Amino acid sequence: MGNWVINNGLSSFILVVWMAINIFLFVWFYLFYDLGDQFFYTRHLLGSALAWARAPAAVLNFNCLLILLPVCRNLLSLIRGSLMCCGRTMRKQLDKNLSFHKLVAYTIALMTAVHVIAHLLNVEWYNNSRQGVYDELSTALSNLEDTETTTYLNPIRITDIIPSYLVFTTIAGLTGVIITLALILIITSSMEVIRRSYFEVFWYTHHLFIVFFAGLVFHGAGELSTWMWVIGPMVLYLCERLLRFIRYMQRVTYRKVRSICEPPDWLLSSFAAEVEVTKSACLAFQIVMRPSKVLELQLVKSGFKMEVGQYVFLNCPAISQLEWHPFTMTSAPEEDFFSVHIRSAGDWTEKLINIVQQLPEGAQGPRMGVDGPFGTASEDVFAYEVSMLVGAGIGVTPFASILKSIWYKFKDSNPKLRTRKIYFYWLCRETHAFEWFADLLQVLEREMEERGMGNFLTYKLYLTGWDQSTVSADHVKVRFDEDTDAVTGLKQKTNYGRPIWDKEFEEVRKENPTSVVGTFLCGPLALAKVLEKKCAKYSDVDPRRTKFYFNKENF
Repeated sequence: MGNWVINNGLSSFILVVWMAINIFLFVWFYLFYDLGDQFFYTRHLLGSALAWARAPAAVLNFNCLLILLPVCRNLLSLIRGSLMCCGRTMRKQLDKNLSFHKLVAYTIALMTAVHVIAHLLNVEWYNNSRQGVYDELSTALSNLEDTETTTYLNPIRITDIIPSYLVFTTIAGLTGVIITLALILIITSSMEVIRRSYFEVFWYTHHLFIVFFAGLVFHGAGELSTWMWVIGPMVLYLCERLLRFIRYMQRVTYRKVRSICEPPDWLLSSFAAEVEVTKSACLAFQIVMRPSKVLELQLVKSGFKMEVGQYVFLNCPAISQLEWHPFTMTSAPEEDFFSVHIRSAGDWTEKLINIVQQLPEGAQGPRMGVDGPFGTASEDVFAYEVSMLVGAGIGVTPFASILKSIWYKFKDSNPKLRTRKIYFYWLCRETHAFEWFADLLQVLEREMEERGMGNFLTYKLYLTGWDQSTVSADHVKVRFDEDTDAVTGLKQKTNYGRPIWDKEFEEVRKENPTSVVGTFLCGPLALAKVLEKKCAKYSDVDPRRTKFYFNKENF
């Protein structure tokens, strides 16, 4: 329980406060419209539907104020940097920005549904009152006209119209239809299956938020004054986009030519039939195309400063003027450039790889806009004496930056390096996915041995997409007893299957009986749930003993 409080206590407190504010607003405005004497005659026409329409509107205003803040990434990075002295628990909350963004969005969708249904009932009851369906008082109230001392109660002024006429002939009704349709498109296109498979659909429909907020300002221009709730976040987000545009206009060049190494001999000899290397280099930049269909870009931008594990948004105007995609940087802060590894996983990445492959010798590369860098949970890796790094597939990218930075710190004998032990786990489905990162691990292996620190880095590689034919392959059988692994060429042998996490956590706890261990994941949600549970399970109740803190990358 103590470990759960440490890992989730502040998050739970924030959620409780957020829920309490929502409940308070709903109850307050419901009772205000349901019991207030000033709405006595309106309630006679509409019943409780009046309160059911206005109470969700108040909750909507509050959540529309919040919805943009979690995606103001520059603001979050600024706050995160200023909170470095305030403890890891506070900073961890900022890494859950997208989860909170989704939670607020679901609340907006729910309250919108209640608000719309209540107003549809209101229109129907207004019309029935105008038609004289109800009692004499309802008819009399509906016949009231504007005078010097009174205003009409029933917005339906004539008896021979259909109720939908009111919806499409008033500002509130028309804007309500527009923002509801925009919200439906935004929510449905944000489903995981669409976002993963058709990112462009998600990207473009998500920008209907402009229509949503514009309509919201006009829709709520009455008593609830919606614009007063949302004007602040809208200005902040506008500044975010302005800063992105300024960064987009800044010149980005590709790093100068250096020799591009062929894949390691172990890879060529073992997988000669599978490896297909495409290289393209020019005078102004370097691009490396890895055999595993992973593109490495090494970029240079004036004044650009980064920390380990951070990410940037990239825009390639040759593909799309509007699309920006996030990529974790794989370079170290000590290097004079920043790099990203881009795996072919969609139309945008496929087009970028095709452009690079078709570049003639000496040609300039495509123009690239860069926004960032932005902070992530991995920035805190050096705040722990012991760290467990878990990457799945291309999710290894933030840890490439971390391991490179460690290498530079050892090379320069940096006395500020607090970390004394790192456990690194990399899970891949296919053998060639190990290729682009194996050379870095080889360098680290050699560096640690030369400095007599072979125990500093413990790494384990897992090949999860395997079958009996893979294990029984000739190159594995022949080289099984060699010093280096048949798959990666490293001294650490590749494991087939998935890690037994109970065994791994028990081993880490045994080797570090009094340490605080930071567990960092860049990978799927299912794996995140498993690791979070293991962190809670293997954290000792005694505050002097081993504690595991879970951290996950979010984009």
